[in-house]
Amino acid sequence: MPGCALPGTPLADALPGINACVHCGFCLQACPTYLNLEDENDSPRGRIFLMRSLLEGTVGPNDPSVKEHIDQCLGCRACEPVCPSGVPYGQLLEATRATLREHQSISPIARLILFVFARPWLLRPAMFFSRILAATPIPTVLSGLKGRLGFAMAMLASTGRSIERARYDVRSRGERGKVATLRGCVMDGLFGATNRATNRVLEVNGYRVVDAPGQQCCGALHAHAGDLENARKLARRNIAAFERSGAEFIAVNAAGCGAIMKEYGHLLKDDPEWRDRALAIGSRVRDISELLAAAGPRVGGPLPMRVTYQAPCHLQHAQRVTQAPLTMLAAIPGLELVPLHDSDQCCGSAGIYNLIEPDTSDAVLEPKLANIRATHASWVATGNPGCLMQIGAGLIRADMGAKAIHPVDLLDASYAAYGQ
Repeated sequence: MPGCALPGTPLADALPGINACVHCGFCLQACPTYLNLEDENDSPRGRIFLMRSLLEGTVGPNDPSVKEHIDQCLGCRACEPVCPSGVPYGQLLEATRATLREHQSISPIARLILFVFARPWLLRPAMFFSRILAATPIPTVLSGLKGRLGFAMAMLASTGRSIERARYDVRSRGERGKVATLRGCVMDGLFGATNRATNRVLEVNGYRVVDAPGQQCCGALHAHAGDLENARKLARRNIAAFERSGAEFIAVNAAGCGAIMKEYGHLLKDDPEWRDRALAIGSRVRDISELLAAAGPRVGGPLPMRVTYQAPCHLQHAQRVTQAPLTMLAAIPGLELVPLHDSDQCCGSAGIYNLIEPDTSDAVLEPKLANIRATHASWVATGNPGCLMQIGAGLIRADMGAKAIHPVDLLDASYAAYGQ
């Protein structure tokens, strides 16, 4: 743009997306931070106005109030499906954060988490000790503490609440194709039972599961925080790993990971060596629910339990996958699925948002817990580790008795009950 105040920045490159916004206001009622903070600057169109102001130079990238409003965005992308102009808000947010990082530092907690997740030699021991701690009563005892520490302990305590059943025989000819699964960071580190269930359920439904050695963190946390350099490094490693696997599909059981992997082509659009490879890999990525819905899925044994479904933001809003998880759950006889009011609203997790913006995160979570309580469900099914831990922690601290669980764990338990 003529007279751009920030030429050559990711935000300047995102100008076409900014120009697509007509400030109609359809996004306001979809935005959880606007609804909770009641500030126009904390709405999608308000933040887009700030983005334009940065490019025009009417506000500076060192302005702490600009960073405050951009940081307070959950990045849930609930504004995208309701936008009549098709504004790619998630991409605009990442570009803005990447530009601001050049002028203002991120919080120490965010810096530490991103540093660890980009380095497997640090991530593996961190997850190992987290698993050891989660297996003790300590997180449950400390979950009652006020503040960030108490909530973090409740999140850790929630990861040990699985219903993994005894293993069952799986006989698959792989007629539906070869699938490599993303192990993930938090999923592999804290939800190993769900990863094992994912492989079994895929095989029951006719997929042949193969390994993809060399895969690492998907890069979602880094991209969302504006650390595009590390996000791209991680994306390249994953692209190479999944290419070597020879898989026709890449199954992902974490909504945030699936969303970024499907958008690897955009992330690497300016890299001529990797752009086409990124697009090819992204086209093979499927949420686990998409693959199972395409397969049928096979009906399991009865699970007489009351369940409500919470739609992860990056599954519903970013990937636009809405029906497939419900199709999965419908394959479980005896399961009573109770609708959740405002199930499409964010739970407040948003990657590491709940650790760096705890007050706003709690405000977003509060109505979610009230809606869950109204269902009288014993289980809350949701397909993302951040959502599982956020909602799980909220349920523990509210002493509600219900537990959060991945939908694939329920289907796996159903197959075990059937004796597949």
